[in-house]
Formats: sequence, structure tokens, C-alpha cells
Amino acid sequence: CDSIGKYIAQVYRMNGKLASKSFSKFGIGSGQYVFLIHLYSNDGINQECISSNLNIDKGTTARALKRLEELGYIIRVIDEEDKRAYRVFLTDKAKYIEKEFFEILAEANKVLTKDFTEEEKALAISLLKRMVNNSKNHV
Repeated sequence: CDSIGKYIAQVYRMNGKLASKSFSKFGIGSGQYVFLIHLYSNDGINQECISSNLNIDKGTTARALKRLEELGYIIRVIDEEDKRAYRVFLTDKAKYIEKEFFEILAEANKVLTKDFTEEEKALAISLLKRMVNNSKNHV
């Protein structure tokens, strides 16, 4: 059975394997790197906002962030405005690997889009964004 979901799931798993293989030297697994991606452009964000922005449940977010904290890549600080919440900050250790981190992601994207024209890459991204937005309206 050919379905869009089947291929999206396969791409997700294969991309995770590619990235995890490279990120393993930092101790970062497939369950954590997506959070670092988000934090690199949203340092100091509220933990609940991370869950919401990434469409990942709060428990999964908490476990992944705990692991990143244990590894020394982030710190969680009680939010001054809401004492029940945490703000998440990158450490110097995370900032130190940022360039190489994004080089690894770029290489994984090259593998996924091998033999794609620039127009095909843009179209793929556009279509995937539309699918995400369509599904958000029904979840």
C-alpha cells in the first residue's frame, strides 16, 4: 500500500539513523537532537513552548531535556514569571559544537535530497509544510 504517511515515516526513521550515527560522538541520540535544533534558535525558551512548537508531548520533552542536561548541553532554570515552569538555556558546551552540529544536519539533508534540483527541494519542503499545517487542524 502506497501512502504518504508510510514514506514520511521511512524518511523520518532513516534521517534519524543518519543523524544519530554522527551525533553519537557527542552522546546525543535521535531523541535529543531535535530539541537542540530548536534551542539553537530559541535559547531561553519556556519548556512547555518547546513541546508546543515541536508538537511533542510534555513527558517526551522532559525526558529528552533531562538527558541533554545530564550531558551538559543545557541547563533548566525556574522561570521567574512562572515558578512552576522552566526556561531552557544552552551551555557553552552546546555552543561549542553548534557549527559541527549543523554541518551534520546539512550532510544528512544532502543524503536525503541527492539528485534533487533546487526547485524539487523547495517543492518538497513546501508540500511537507502544507501537510503539517493540514494535520494540525485535525489533531
